[in-house]
Amino acid sequence: MKQRFTKMHGAGNDFVVLDATRAPLALTPEQVRRLGDRRFGVGADQILVVERSRTPGVDFRYRIYNNSGGEVEHCGNGARCFVRYVHEHGLTDKRRVRVETVNNLLELTLRDDGRVTVDMNRPLLAPADVPFDTAGLQPRAEGRGQLWPLALADGVQVEVAVLSMGNPHAVMRVDDVDAAPVAIIGPQVEGHARFAERVNAGFLQVVSPTQVRLRVYERGAGETLACGTGACAAVVAGIRLGWLARQVEVATRGGPLLIEWPADDASVLMTGPAETVFEGEIEL
Repeated sequence: MKQRFTKMHGAGNDFVVLDATRAPLALTPEQVRRLGDRRFGVGADQILVVERSRTPGVDFRYRIYNNSGGEVEHCGNGARCFVRYVHEHGLTDKRRVRVETVNNLLELTLRDDGRVTVDMNRPLLAPADVPFDTAGLQPRAEGRGQLWPLALADGVQVEVAVLSMGNPHAVMRVDDVDAAPVAIIGPQVEGHARFAERVNAGFLQVVSPTQVRLRVYERGAGETLACGTGACAAVVAGIRLGWLARQVEVATRGGPLLIEWPADDASVLMTGPAETVFEGEIEL
């Protein structure tokens, strides 16, 4: 079949966006992988499928697939691209839209400067909600947070802060994010047996209480230029551990994101860019 698509990115985290608001779209894992393939398809970190919501008071529903073919729960950068997409394609004229994902309800606001603010909801801080198996482990307390020891290959051990932003995250502090062994440590943390659903592995360098640098090895996608939920998770962890202020600029390899967590019982707010790259049609 021929399928229309829009290629977009949010701070370098790139997406193929498909419109399923007019007719249902059931993609096979093979078709998802084809769309995400940078040599034989369009090329993207993830594929977003836009659908109409059947829930009163909710404007849209969207589904998120990694380029490896599997469906995932949440993507902050994808959410920003989503709201730009529905505006640019005339699917809504609202500046603020409510969107449901497979396990979440998000509120997205298109700002006058073209950036998008996403209400990412509250973080889940209990290890069982990640989920993370703590059996036999003793965490180290720091600030109001905890750092858990994680044994890796060749006797290497790292400390991780674990939490969920609707998807699982493990955050590690590093002195220099450019020198961090993301390609070596990232896959070991992502696939660690203590994370039953695997995990997004974040490498956080604290520059100041209001500025950080971040790289993320994403679950099922590898390292990406930016990870919105990873940025939120890193800032929440940093606040809990006493490293960061309530509003932080996160420098990713794809560009800056502004993350705010006003209070422990508040939602995390993420603001950043969303851009259309090109549109086309592909035979699937």
